[in-house]
Amino acid sequence: MRNILTAVIGVLAAHATAACTREQLTAATADLLVVQTTGKLDGAASFTSPIKYTENRKTVDLGKGILSQALTIAHNRSQHDVPQCAAFSELIVTTAAKPYVIATQLRLDNATQKISQIDSIVTTKGDWLFNVTGTYYWASREKWDPIPTNKRDTRETIKAAADAYCDIFNNKSVKVPWGQPCARLEGGSYTGKGQASDRCDVGIPSGVKLVNRQYVIDEVYGTVDVQMDFAGTGGFGVGGLPDSHEFRVEEGKLRYVHTLSSCGGRSCM
Repeated sequence: MRNILTAVIGVLAAHATAACTREQLTAATADLLVVQTTGKLDGAASFTSPIKYTENRKTVDLGKGILSQALTIAHNRSQHDVPQCAAFSELIVTTAAKPYVIATQLRLDNATQKISQIDSIVTTKGDWLFNVTGTYYWASREKWDPIPTNKRDTRETIKAAADAYCDIFNNKSVKVPWGQPCARLEGGSYTGKGQASDRCDVGIPSGVKLVNRQYVIDEVYGTVDVQMDFAGTGGFGVGGLPDSHEFRVEEGKLRYVHTLSSCGGRSCM
């Protein structure tokens, strides 16, 4: 009887906290795209005031950040996390004068279903391995479609795969569920060739802590985006770098990894 009551309470709690729907989150990422392409914050139904906004892990006035610029988006992809009322968008801008690759997490207020928090990692010329041509080329060729229902991993499995990848940078004994093929897009550098032999377990440093992690998970697509401080306690001569790592997990194994690291105008090569 106790086990039944516990299960019922767990279900009720899940419904109580999951105040957002996938449709509302999809509308929010669609509004994000409209705002970023127009540079106008007003007129987007999902945007409310105030919105807590960070850009490269620092609090910024929303009206002075990257969203105030009208950008031509060459590639975009979004994922939606219903239990957390959160979403993630990857935006690629190939304009020669001002190229960008942007990783944005959104969070909606449970009561209003409006965006209450936006956190963006914005990379451009001079950032770690930045090459927007390479980023666009490879990202547009990858397959990030919905995973069949009977093959979807749990949120816990997806998050654990991401955490294992992040943990191995500081602890080489960690067992990472590497998939094969697996391809890592780091800046504009790609570890794959579109072949069955592609691997992600190459070029991983040692003694580097990836800390202060913030997640957006989408079981439908097998994805998790992790925003964090790369080498948070020091590294590359500049301290922690604002960083986004997004993972695609298929049947418990890593399939794709997209990484962005902002150097904040400092040299981190």
